Amino acid sequence: MFIGHFAVAFGLKRVAPRTNLGWLVAAVAFLDLLWPIFVLLGLERVEIEPGNTAFTPLNFVSYPYSHSLLMAAVWAVVFGGIYFAVSRYKIGAIAVAVGVISHWFLDWVVHRPDLPLYPGGVGVYGLRLWDSVPGTLVLEGLMFAVGLWIYLLSTRARDQQGSVVLWVFVAVLLASYAASSFGPPPPNVSAVAAFAPFAWLFVGLTAWADKHRDVIE
Repeated sequence: MFIGHFAVAFGLKRVAPRTNLGWLVAAVAFLDLLWPIFVLLGLERVEIEPGNTAFTPLNFVSYPYSHSLLMAAVWAVVFGGIYFAVSRYKIGAIAVAVGVISHWFLDWVVHRPDLPLYPGGVGVYGLRLWDSVPGTLVLEGLMFAVGLWIYLLSTRARDQQGSVVLWVFVAVLLASYAASSFGPPPPNVSAVAAFAPFAWLFVGLTAWADKHRDVIE
């Protein structure tokens, strides 16, 4: 899943209004921010395999440290703990932790069975929505629209930056989604791992936009 994760970040802003949206976006993307590091270190493995699913050519051979359920829970506690140490905002810490672990459950819906429960576990899980391109697009599109709608109902732009930067983020995100969904397969695994940290741009844009928006009480 891709833009569906960001829907969760938008929705969590309503739950934790004092938490900057950048933190929430970093939380829902955190497993995918860790994953390329582990791939480059040789701890996890992905292969380019067109036809692996209808939606993506990526075959996630092994990623127990970034994408097992147990480690997702561990990373959620770590990320939530870091946020709480910085902010002392308990609700925000819970929200970012929920954002981190939500990633596994949303991936479980779309992935073929490749998500482990814990490192070293034999069983892998996934409901295979990626076998249907229309189904994937409809689910993620609806999730993203609803999440963005909740965010827009919960905040208002304080100045032009609060509006323009938000819509720049939406445009860049949707363009990236379209390119990854309908573009050619990546040339190699290194290119995949090198592109993944591009998600930090989304963190920066949403943090910037949210600083220029006020919460609607």
